[in-house]
Amino acid sequence: MTAAPGAVLELQQLRLRYPGSPAWTLDGLDLRLETGERLALVGPSGCGKSTVARAAIQLLPQGSRCEGSLSLNGHDPRRLAIPDLRALRGDSVGLVFQDPMTRLNPLMTVGGHLLDTLRAHRPEMDALSRRQRAEELLEQVGIGAERFKACPHEFSGGMRQRLAIALAIVLRPPLVIADEPTTSLDVAVAGQVMAALRDLCDDLGSALLLITHDLAMAHRWCERMAVLDGGKVAEINRSDVVLTYPSSRVGQRLLAAARAREGGATPAAPAATTVLDVQELRCWHNLGGPPWAPNWLKAVDGVSFQLKAGETLGVVGGSGCGKSTLCRALMGLTPIRGGRVQLFERDLLLSRGRDAKTMRRSIQMVFQDPLACLNPAMTVADAIADPLLIHGLASRASARERARELLERVGLGPAERFQNRLPRQLSGGQQQRVAIARALALEPKVLICDESVSMLDAEIQADVLALLRQLQQELGLAMIFVTHDLSVASGFCHRLIVLDRGHIVESGPGDQLLSNPQAEITRTLVDACPRLPV
Repeated sequence: MTAAPGAVLELQQLRLRYPGSPAWTLDGLDLRLETGERLALVGPSGCGKSTVARAAIQLLPQGSRCEGSLSLNGHDPRRLAIPDLRALRGDSVGLVFQDPMTRLNPLMTVGGHLLDTLRAHRPEMDALSRRQRAEELLEQVGIGAERFKACPHEFSGGMRQRLAIALAIVLRPPLVIADEPTTSLDVAVAGQVMAALRDLCDDLGSALLLITHDLAMAHRWCERMAVLDGGKVAEINRSDVVLTYPSSRVGQRLLAAARAREGGATPAAPAATTVLDVQELRCWHNLGGPPWAPNWLKAVDGVSFQLKAGETLGVVGGSGCGKSTLCRALMGLTPIRGGRVQLFERDLLLSRGRDAKTMRRSIQMVFQDPLACLNPAMTVADAIADPLLIHGLASRASARERARELLERVGLGPAERFQNRLPRQLSGGQQQRVAIARALALEPKVLICDESVSMLDAEIQADVLALLRQLQQELGLAMIFVTHDLSVASGFCHRLIVLDRGHIVESGPGDQLLSNPQAEITRTLVDACPRLPV
């Protein structure tokens, strides 16, 4: 098949089934991407978004079955010999993944990555031309040629993603595919990365296929939007039309979930007793230097706040502001240099031995990536029961029974369906529910959620947020909700504090901060936060 004039990617009635799967992941999908077009691919988890990208460049597990018409820059990649397929991938498409470190060699310099790609696909270029092209790209993506010899581990997440963009466009491909490229970035950095990607695609005349679960971001950066459901395109139209008058049921459902995620007015804070009192907390990291003049990184520097029973305190800020350090300090995972932390009017920092162990049971944490904090070899029920066994609070049989109760409580019922599964056998939303259940096993009074919904699609985010609200009301939980997304925090949290370089620079109700931000970082976060069309 030859693509229609102007089409860099065209799929017609494409069907794809992974080996061992009884169902088609893609089932009659039609999609066309024109030269220079920016198209967002959205849909619920498991709808086939990432599979479209894998099918387009034939990065599929051996034994996969792929039927229908497929054209990438005028060629069917399924019909090419391996050398020709590699050449087509290099010349025709650039890839930007969610986690840039999956593509970056930790032993290779930043410039070395670009030179290596040019040597492989542009052997006719001389060494000087390759070096000039690499330095030019580093300048274009905002890294700078002076960082040519730096290594990826020396870069922040945003800078690594800029390098991934440079690698994607180094060969000037007519198509760039970006699969959840900003999930792990704060909104300000995400906006900068996406602006760089858009501008570079525009300069090259490259089409952009953006795969994302964030409808607001898709609307900001792409003129058109395709909604997938069950391996098919449920609707495709201008982004503003899809997000104002969705014609498909799945589009209506996703839009409703996205609006629920953005929230409305900030809920009123409960009148209750103080559970957690933090005063002048300091977490400084010694970066080296002589003993008489150490170089301190003041990650958290004089932070004070109070948290009441049944209250949700939102902690927002850009990358590196101290949000995660604050959480880890409260959990005892990061050394505290100074300050006071009182839990029910008892000093947590001065407690020792059994008393400290008992007090710390009252503070539990739900992390950003549930799969990274769940033992891959441990069943779901055993993972939830494990804290009870560690603290000697239950026998193995009663701990398992408590685990089953908690599975039901977080919406994973009947428990018999899930208790013996491994984490990798669950969806992302289900994994996060397991992580919440495990955090609740010790019956904490304070629950810390560190970017706990940032990796989930809009529907699952809304479900998890609703679950957390329900659990808070039932159990009287006090929550610290860490996020970089002000739009989520404003509708979910009773009160917000904004961190910048380890300090609280602003606080108050979320809707107030959204409508009238005072601090520079707050204004930056508000401006960068993509919003759904009204």
